[in-house]
Amino acid sequence: MLLARAGLAACVIALLFFPAGYAAAQQTGILRAEIDYRAIDPQPVSVTEGIEVIDFFWYGCPHCYNLQPFLERWISRKPPDVTVRKIPAVLRDSWLPHARIYYTLEALGEVERLHQQVYHGYHVEKLSMSKPEVMTAWAVRHGINRERWDETYASAAVQHKVEEAAKLTRMYKVGGTPSLVVQGRYLTSGSMVESLEHMVTVTDGLVRRIRDQASAR
Repeated sequence: MLLARAGLAACVIALLFFPAGYAAAQQTGILRAEIDYRAIDPQPVSVTEGIEVIDFFWYGCPHCYNLQPFLERWISRKPPDVTVRKIPAVLRDSWLPHARIYYTLEALGEVERLHQQVYHGYHVEKLSMSKPEVMTAWAVRHGINRERWDETYASAAVQHKVEEAAKLTRMYKVGGTPSLVVQGRYLTSGSMVESLEHMVTVTDGLVRRIRDQASAR
């Protein structure tokens, strides 16, 4: 219970109090530093061309789950020069099994088909998805070979990816989920916006800012 509470505390909720003028800024599309987003120490991006957006998430986070419809809608219509990269945040050891789930799906080529189903399993079916045996049964139910899942789940390659995710969580100074990082330079999160839908709007604005800055060079 204590671990669950600690995990949910790190899964940041929207703030209860907002600065004066928030609604006006939201309507005009003005992005305000340290309110809608914050600059972070520049980090390398994984794309050679275009703009990278990183979705730092935790499957156990209800706010990440509620963000999904808005985020997926934006991804479906995003400009072609934008690449979305998903990284499972690791803010505490209890989040490690969920990162392992994501990278197992990635290694099996099943992220696109089953990413949203993991959220559904946790938040709707109330599965104990930190337990390997629960995830094996879940994988089989979703059409994945049992031996293939278990071997990949326990593999050194997946373990390396999990460790790298924990490192990246620290490097990007992610303090909670959901968090979105644009081009390794700007971060917005659920604690900085009035609504999760606006979090996507801020991200869209930051993408335009990066593009405008590149055009002005």
